[in-house]
Amino acid sequence: MRLLSGASLVPCGLLLQLQALCTLGLAPHARGQLCRTRPTDLVFVVDSSRSVRPVEFEKVKVFLSQVIESLDVGPNATRVGVVNYASAVKQEFPLRAHGSKASLLRAVRRIQPLSTGTMTGLAIQFAITKAFSDTEGSRARSPDISKVAIVVTDGRPQDSVRDVSAQAQARGIELFAIGVGRVDKATLRQIASEPQEEHVDYVESYSVIEKLSRKFQEAFCVVSDLCATGDHDCEQVCLSSPGSYTCACREGFTLNSDGKTCNACSSSSGSSATDLVFLIDGSKSVRPENFELVKKFINQIVDTLDVSDKLAQVGLVQYSSSVRQEFPLGRFHTKKDIKAAVRNMSYMEKGTMTGAALKYLVDNSFTVSSGARPGAQKVGIVFTDGRSQDYINDAAKKAKELGFKMFAVGVGNAVEDELREIASEPVAEHYFYTADFKTINQIGKRLQKKICVEEDPCACESIVKFQTKVERLLQALTRKLEAVSKRLAVLENRVV
Repeated sequence: MRLLSGASLVPCGLLLQLQALCTLGLAPHARGQLCRTRPTDLVFVVDSSRSVRPVEFEKVKVFLSQVIESLDVGPNATRVGVVNYASAVKQEFPLRAHGSKASLLRAVRRIQPLSTGTMTGLAIQFAITKAFSDTEGSRARSPDISKVAIVVTDGRPQDSVRDVSAQAQARGIELFAIGVGRVDKATLRQIASEPQEEHVDYVESYSVIEKLSRKFQEAFCVVSDLCATGDHDCEQVCLSSPGSYTCACREGFTLNSDGKTCNACSSSSGSSATDLVFLIDGSKSVRPENFELVKKFINQIVDTLDVSDKLAQVGLVQYSSSVRQEFPLGRFHTKKDIKAAVRNMSYMEKGTMTGAALKYLVDNSFTVSSGARPGAQKVGIVFTDGRSQDYINDAAKKAKELGFKMFAVGVGNAVEDELREIASEPVAEHYFYTADFKTINQIGKRLQKKICVEEDPCACESIVKFQTKVERLLQALTRKLEAVSKRLAVLENRVV
C-alpha cells in the first residue's frame, strides 16, 4: 500500500517525491481499475454483539463495502459472503448469492445488528462447515483460488476460538483478525493466520475502521502491470514485464548504479545544504513493535541522504507527554553513525503532545546552537499515529512562517486535519497517511532527496521534467475519479 502525492514545484530545492498511483491516498474505485484481484472465496465474519452500537455497525458496513469496491466480483472471479454473529450466527448471504458488485453492495446495506452476546468461536465454526461449503458456493480447493475469512470483533468471546481457527487454517482458509476498542488482543492472535503481523489489525474505535479497507484493497490486488499502477521505484521510465519491471532513463540521462534513478550531471557539486529534523511520536499507542518499524522508516530516508558537514545534516526529536531531543543537527557526520543512534533510541510511551513537540522544533531544533547552519534549507518530517492532546496550530503556523519545509506523516489513528495543519503548501503534496505501520516503509522508499542550485541547470531540468510527469498523472487520476463518482451516483439513484 502506498501513498499518493506529487512533488514540490519549488525550483532547484529539496524534492521529496512519493509514489504516484495505486497508492494509499488513492480511492478504491480508481485502484480497482488499475489492479485485478485473484479469484477468491471471501467470507466476512462480523461481530454485531450488544457492545457494537448501531452507528458503529454502520461503520463496519462501510468498511465491507469499500473492500468489495476494490474486488473483481463474479462467479469466476471473487465471490463474497457475510456471516453475522452475536450469541447466535446468521448467514446474511452465501458465496453463491451475488454475482455482481452492485448486488453485493445493496445486500451489505440491508444487514442489521443482532445485539446479543459474542460467540466468535461458533461463528468461525459456522464459516468452516457452512459458509465455505460447496452447497453455499465455495469452490474446490485449488492453488488458483484463495479462501479468505476476515473476522471483525470488538470484545472478548464467550467461547473458544483457538481450535476452530486452527481447523479453518488446516482447511486452507486464510484468517485475518480485526480488533476494535477493548477487544481481547490475545484472541486476535489465536484467530489469525501466520505471519500474525500481516493478519492481525487493531483500531481504537469503529470511527476509523474504514481506513483498514486500504490494506485489504492492497492484499487482494494482483498487479499485472507494475508500471501502469505506479508501483515501482523508477525515477523516469518504467519498462513493464509480467509481474515485474525494469527502469530506464530518458534521452540525455544515464541510469545510476541503483538501477532506479537517473543522472544528467557529472557530479553533485551543485547540491545545496539541508538541515533535516525528524519529529517522532513515541506515545504509548504506537506500541514497541511498531516503534521499531518507525526507526527503520527513519533509517530508510537517511540512506538516501548525502550526509556531510556541507550537505545534509540530520537531527532527531522524540515526543510523547514530554519532548526529548535524541540528537541535534551536526552531532553525527556519517550515515552509519546516524543510523546507529536511531537504532539505539528508546521508546518513551505515555501521551501525544504534538503541539509541544512542534514548539520545540521551532524554538530549538533549527537554531545555530543546536547545529543548524545559516542559509541551509530547513526541513521537518513530523510522524504521528494519533490525535494530539494539545494545541498544534500556533506552532505549526510559526514553523512555516519561518520558512521551514514541513512534511507530515500519519499512521493508523492519526487525524488528517492535523496532518494538513502541519504540512507546508501545497498541503496535499506535504502530508501523507497510511492505515498500517507495516506499510510506512513504502512512504520511506519514496522520500528521496534531490538537491540542486540555480547554477546547476541539468539537475534542475531533471526535477522539473519529473514534476511535469507527476502533474500529468495526477490530472489523469482526477478525471478517472470524477468519472467513477458519476457512475456510482447513477447506480445509487437506480437502487433508491
